[in-house]
Amino acid sequence: MTDALGAPPTLEAFGWTAELALAHAPHAALGREPARVVGEDRGRYDVVSASGEGRAAISGRFRHEAANDPSAYPAVGDWVAIERADNGDTTIHALLPRRTALIRQAPGKRTEAQVVGANLDTVFVVASLNRDLNPRRLERYVTAVWESGAEPVVLLSKADIGADLEGITGKVAGVAAGATVLVVSSFDGRGVEEVRQRIGVGRTVAFVGSSGVGKSTLLNRLAGEERALVREIREDDARGRHTTTRRQLHLLPGGGLVLDTPGMRELALWDSDGLDQSFTDIDAIVERCRFTNCRHTGEPGCAIAASIADGSLAPGRLESWQKLVRETRHQERRVDALARAEGRRKWKAIGKSVRTHMNAKYGKGGG
Repeated sequence: MTDALGAPPTLEAFGWTAELALAHAPHAALGREPARVVGEDRGRYDVVSASGEGRAAISGRFRHEAANDPSAYPAVGDWVAIERADNGDTTIHALLPRRTALIRQAPGKRTEAQVVGANLDTVFVVASLNRDLNPRRLERYVTAVWESGAEPVVLLSKADIGADLEGITGKVAGVAAGATVLVVSSFDGRGVEEVRQRIGVGRTVAFVGSSGVGKSTLLNRLAGEERALVREIREDDARGRHTTTRRQLHLLPGGGLVLDTPGMRELALWDSDGLDQSFTDIDAIVERCRFTNCRHTGEPGCAIAASIADGSLAPGRLESWQKLVRETRHQERRVDALARAEGRRKWKAIGKSVRTHMNAKYGKGGG
């Protein structure tokens, strides 16, 4: 990577701060340098440090300590402590503390956290103004971003298709939970400058959303060149397709970094922290219920029922809130069960190790 003048960028251009330097100090004492993960592919990582770019692998000790927790491994956007060998091999020895992390339940049946991106300042939730626009999915994405610690911004892309922009924007703002809503078009440039102004030097943003909503096209427009390959969308296929197959961090010519992600049609929340931010309107209504343990299923004095009746609360938004509450409670039970199982395996392994040691020292008969 190079800056606009062709010179190698500084660590500060990639978001390096005094706080990170303090966290890295113990590793610096061991001769390791800081680097940022800008790409990941099959267990190997693309990293950028003051000494240049390269491919890196995690150390055996790192792998042992991370064990079976995928979220403990580096993700794109993470800062790590690396060591370069004389033969050019680069090893990641440690992960520096994350400031923010966009996490979802990994696809599949296993209970695992998947880090979509780390140390993000802003996450742009991109939704196309064609048939892809789904308010319930937007609520889920915005909730996940609030949960991450980053700022959510909703981007309604493909504004050039001639949709009812004012009407759609109003509806989206109603479910965006206080997030800014911007209308953009990579075709005619509408709203692109507003997006660019939110990506400053040293800041890291991400584009998330379903396939074909225009994330990669917008990245190319911001970069002034083709960073991500894009396929045309057929008129009979509103979902669209693009060729982004992995998460990658791109340094823009004017400063700032953009994380481009593959399309995600499935976004299962990892915990419930973001619900409070995403559904402040419902929380305010719940506080007006006559009974503190109101289940909102027809109890007398239920403010939720009254709001549905007078039209101030849309039934679809209530259903979405109830679904996400059920989902996060189920997820919490799954995580608690996993933690208990891991604890049992840990103590079983410790007990086996102790017995092996005692048998070797004293024989099977004990002392």
